[in-house]
Amino acid sequence: MSIYEEKRNESKLEVTTYLHRLQYALQSGKAKINFQKNRIVDEKRDKKHTNKYTMLSLFPHEDEVEILKRELANLRCRDYIETVKDTRYPDRKDMRVFGKKYSNEDVYIIIRVELINVTGIGGDNLIFVMSFHFAENAFAENDFPYRKNGGE
Repeated sequence: MSIYEEKRNESKLEVTTYLHRLQYALQSGKAKINFQKNRIVDEKRDKKHTNKYTMLSLFPHEDEVEILKRELANLRCRDYIETVKDTRYPDRKDMRVFGKKYSNEDVYIIIRVELINVTGIGGDNLIFVMSFHFAENAFAENDFPYRKNGGE
């Protein structure tokens, strides 16, 4: 954990509510997706554990935005790992960390949702997908607080 990060587990109700809101934003068409395909942190990583490599490996002939819309819409409470606050940027929303298995490999999915347009009645949501990459270490069942007892 970075000295700039505060991690916590949200309640199952909070995670479920977050996912319902995320799904609503995706379905409403009021969500814009920003995917960090090339990240500075990836320069020091094994290529296999980068966003770019993971997307090309798992979905070689698909549009990235459409893939991410579909995969984010399919996240469930059982995929939740933790919530992270980057204390260097106190005004930014928290990041949610999820994990799923694709092609028999663990993949981290880290997202942050920001309201970007507050004019008028509704606003658009900007969904930052910071991570969508193969995990360097396999997930353990206890990484997922809501998988116990069958989860969702």
